[in-house]
Amino acid sequence: MLSPQDQLTELVRTLETQQHVFATDPLLITEKLQGEDGKPIQKLHRRASRIDSNGALAQVLGKIDGRIKGIMVVMSVVWCISGFLGLFTLLQANVVNFFYVLVCLLGFHTIMLLGWLAMTLVNQGKQSSNWFASFVSPSYLIRGKDDVTKAAVNLYERQLQHSGMRWYLGRFSHQLWLATLTGMLLAIVFLLIVRQYSFSWESTLLSDQALITLTQVLGWLPNMVGFGVPDSTAIAQSRLVTDAMPLSVARQWAGLLVGSLLMYGIVPRAFAWAFCALMFRRKKMRLDIKLPYYQKILNFWQRHVVDADDFNEAPAPVALKATVSAGKKLVALLEYPTEQNNWWQSGLDNILAGDVENFGILDDRDDMARLKTYLDSHPVQVLLGIHNKALPDRGTLRKLDQIASHAKEGLIVKLLSDTNISTADVSDLHVSKPQQVENQNVRYQQWQTALSARKIGLVDDEV
Repeated sequence: MLSPQDQLTELVRTLETQQHVFATDPLLITEKLQGEDGKPIQKLHRRASRIDSNGALAQVLGKIDGRIKGIMVVMSVVWCISGFLGLFTLLQANVVNFFYVLVCLLGFHTIMLLGWLAMTLVNQGKQSSNWFASFVSPSYLIRGKDDVTKAAVNLYERQLQHSGMRWYLGRFSHQLWLATLTGMLLAIVFLLIVRQYSFSWESTLLSDQALITLTQVLGWLPNMVGFGVPDSTAIAQSRLVTDAMPLSVARQWAGLLVGSLLMYGIVPRAFAWAFCALMFRRKKMRLDIKLPYYQKILNFWQRHVVDADDFNEAPAPVALKATVSAGKKLVALLEYPTEQNNWWQSGLDNILAGDVENFGILDDRDDMARLKTYLDSHPVQVLLGIHNKALPDRGTLRKLDQIASHAKEGLIVKLLSDTNISTADVSDLHVSKPQQVENQNVRYQQWQTALSARKIGLVDDEV
C-alpha cells in the first residue's frame, strides 16, 4: 500500500487528468512551490496537500483505509474469541488426554504453517491470487458516484493488485492465526487457574518407551526457556490416569502444554508474521515520480526566471566521450527494458559477441548485489544502457556510483532513445508529440550533467 501522502498525491494526479475542479487551483499551487526548497517527493506531497485545502480528498481516502483496517481488526477479534471458546469447550473434563489436546491445539496450525512455507519457496517471484482484494473491495465499503469517490476506489483497487500485496496478505493471515493461538493461550491459562486437571496418555500402536521418548523430545525446547516438563517417572505414572493425580505432576504436564503452545505455535507464527512484514516493507508500492505527469511538474520547478539583459547563458555540461577498453565487456540495462536487440553494438562496432556478458536488467537490490559480487571477481568493463525514461534521481545515481566503484575496468554509459511516444503518455500529459520530444531532450541534458560530474564516459549522443 502507498503511504497516506503518496495516496493523496496519486489521487490528485488521477483527478487532475480527469479535469476535476479542486478546492484550490493546481496551477497556482505549482507556481508558488517553484521557489520553495525541498526534495522532489516532499514538494509533490506539499502540492497535493495544498490542492486539497478543504481536506475532502484525504477524508475519502481515510474513510476507505479505516474501513479496511476495521474489517481486519474485527476478524482478528472474532478469531481470538473462536480460539478461546474452542479450547474452553475441549477442556471441560477434569482428566484430559495430553496428546489429544496437543494435536487439537497445534496439528492443523502446524500443517498450515508448513504449507505456507512450502508455497512461499515454490512461488518465489510469482504473484499469488489476491483473494483479499475481492473480499474487501473498496467498492463494497464505500458508496458514491462522485469523481473523488470513484477515483479513490480505483486507486485502492490498483494498490490491492500490486505484487507486493502477497506479503501484506501473508502478514494478515499470520495475524489471524496469532489471534486464534492467543485466544487458546488465554483459555488454557484461565482454566488452569480456576480448575485442577489430571493429564493422561494412551496409545494402541506406540510402546511406553516410545511415548516417553516423544514427550522428552517435545519438552526439550519449552524446558530451555524455563517451562517445567514431566520427567520419566511422571510420564510413566500418567498412563491411563482416570482420577486426580499429584498436583506437582499435573503442574509439570500443564507447563509442557503451555510451553508447547508458545514455542511450537505462537513463536513460529510470530516469526512468519515478522518475515512477511519485512518483505512487504521491501516490496512496498511507492509513488512513481518517473511518470510523465510528475516529470512535467518537476521540470517546471527546475526552471529559473531571469532578466534577459543580465543573463549570460553558461555552457551546458557535456559528458566525457567513452573510451572502450580491450577485453571482455559486461552489458546491462538500468531499470527499463528496451526493444532494441543487441543495443550495445550501435556505436561500438569493435565489440565482439563472444566478449559480451549480458547481465539483463538491473532493478532491485538483489540485482545490484548480484552484479557487485560478479564485478568483484571479474575484471570487465561495464557498458550500462539507460533508457530515456530513467530519471537521474538520488536512488538511480547511487546505483550508478556503486557500479562505477566495483567495475575494475571502468564504466561507460549508452543513452537509449525511444522514437515511439506512447498514447498513454500523451493522454496523461495532454501535450503534443513535439512537446514530449522536447522533454526527452531535457532528460538527455540531465544525464549529460550527471555523467559529467562523475567523469563517466558516454558512448554516443543519441537522443
